[in-house]
Amino acid sequence: MKSEPDHDNGFAPPFLPHWMQERWAVLTVAVAGSALIVGFFGEKFFALPASVALGFYVLSYLAGGYDVARAALPALFRGKFDIDLLMIAAAAGAALLGEWAEGAFLLFLFSLGHAGEHYAMDRARNAVGVLGKLMPRTAFTKRGDRLEEVPVEQLAVDEVVVVKPGERVPVDGVITAGESSVDQSAITGESVPVERKPGDEVFAGTINQDNALDVRMTRLARDNTLARVMQLVAEAQEQKSPTQRFTEVFARRFVPAVLIGTLLVIVLLPLVFGWTWSASFYRGMLLLVAASPCALAIGTPAAVLAGIAQAARRGVLIKGGIHLENLGRLNTVALDKTGTLTTGHFAVTQVIGFEGTPEDEVLRIAAAVEEQSSHPLAAAIVKTTRERNITFPSATEIENLAGKGIQAHVEGAEVLVGAMRAFAGDSAAEKGQPLANTIAKLEGDGQTTVIIRRAGKFIGVIALADEPRAMVKEVMQRLRAQGIERLVMLTGDNASVAHRVAEQIGLTDVCAELLPGNKLTLVHELEQDRGVIAMIGDGVNDAPALAAATVGVAMGAGGTAVALETADVVLMGDDLGKLPFAIGLSRASARIIRQNLVIALGVIALLLIASGFGVIPLSIAVVLHEGSTIVVVLNALRLLTWRESIGSA
Repeated sequence: MKSEPDHDNGFAPPFLPHWMQERWAVLTVAVAGSALIVGFFGEKFFALPASVALGFYVLSYLAGGYDVARAALPALFRGKFDIDLLMIAAAAGAALLGEWAEGAFLLFLFSLGHAGEHYAMDRARNAVGVLGKLMPRTAFTKRGDRLEEVPVEQLAVDEVVVVKPGERVPVDGVITAGESSVDQSAITGESVPVERKPGDEVFAGTINQDNALDVRMTRLARDNTLARVMQLVAEAQEQKSPTQRFTEVFARRFVPAVLIGTLLVIVLLPLVFGWTWSASFYRGMLLLVAASPCALAIGTPAAVLAGIAQAARRGVLIKGGIHLENLGRLNTVALDKTGTLTTGHFAVTQVIGFEGTPEDEVLRIAAAVEEQSSHPLAAAIVKTTRERNITFPSATEIENLAGKGIQAHVEGAEVLVGAMRAFAGDSAAEKGQPLANTIAKLEGDGQTTVIIRRAGKFIGVIALADEPRAMVKEVMQRLRAQGIERLVMLTGDNASVAHRVAEQIGLTDVCAELLPGNKLTLVHELEQDRGVIAMIGDGVNDAPALAAATVGVAMGAGGTAVALETADVVLMGDDLGKLPFAIGLSRASARIIRQNLVIALGVIALLLIASGFGVIPLSIAVVLHEGSTIVVVLNALRLLTWRESIGSA
């Protein structure tokens, strides 16, 4: 496999016209093939003089071998022996033997195989490149009372753009006016349009379907979700899986061994067995072609490229070959509860005031503290407070107590808002006290509680509920059908709520009331006990656990910056149902990699035996060698059409 250059122009001379540089690979293959045909058939059937035929063979050599030599010779001077060098050596050997036609045929097929290989690999690399074409180049932005059409690169953060029905959203932003259905399939892989209203986020490249929207830009064009996804996919395709690294090391050591073996064959056969030098040289050239590991070198990276591309097209961002490979080896999956197994959209179900404190006062103080928190419980409390038209002050001296709650000052008084464990040591929160009894009853009913203490006195409790995501039970069943033995919930929520959710959706284990550090410890313990595990979370609160797991999987929220940067795999549409798809795709990739290894090594073994006994000519060895390379690439490209069948492993 040619390592340089990485584009379709090959080593086109810079002085050529642009149109020739763009088509250099096609032109060299066409010239090599045409010259070979004219020379061979002209000499055999049309009495073409041998000297003229030789001229055509030389032309075929130059055209077919130009790019190969430009890659092989500089590498040789750097002490690197690669497959291109084997082909150059074999073609040169054929010429020394006077077998110009076979040498030209070898270089023609090798250059043709390279052209096809580059086309196929580019197809895998560019499978998500079409997303770039979805990006609008201009946007209509509000400038005073006028709408101006400007290039998206000139827009600044916080500018408002207008998106008409049927148009693609030109920027990442938040809707400020209008309601509509938006087709987000380009980003999330979701086939069904989603309803969007003021306050909701939309992404560049998605399609506004129904009504006009005003969108306030939140990211520059170069930083939007679509651009970041394409960049991360490109980086992921360059990362190598363990199998790929193994085949590269094998090929790097195998090529010098082939060259040494060929030299020994050429020298020893005449000296030991009395062969003629020409016969031994020809046998050496046969072995040189037979042992060239082209298919072995290309089979694995082609499958990795195609697998990552297919995942990205279906809304799953896999950040490298090693993670693609590890997904298929999973036997244990740990999952965060809030926002992963459940919707994360809590609703306030009950407000209880203590010692005559009105419900509105409890909400007012709680909302003042929670307003600046991003936690789903905080968002639900603030939302309910505003829906009741309760005005609340701003808190000061805010301090986040990890895994417990938030402490702040409101109207001069110290306020602590949090879970029961935040109040350990307070006698009023001890077992048997009214507060503890109230919490026990609410949590026994499967509700999550938030306690509010002001100036050392408990003023109330807010109860909230969160429901499992739609279809999450079916997703867990699909994971079990794929051989995932343990499905473990890791949550900071109270045990009764966690067990209620786990029973509803079919988990095997529950670890509740955990601090972020406890999640990290449990992930380490699971990894030591079970080997290869995945941690599924929101990419923010679960960042340490995601980083520690064999495979960290983030619920992408449409591609938030933290989710994209933290995890090894991102489910772009916040769709947990994509996890069984990703695992199935990983296993399909592993099967194809194994098939390619068998094909490559099998053909090498077959050709070595056949060449060793001299039962095939050089031309047939070349056809089988190049044919195996094309077969493994086409086999890898099958991943671009892979679909999950429910129940498959």
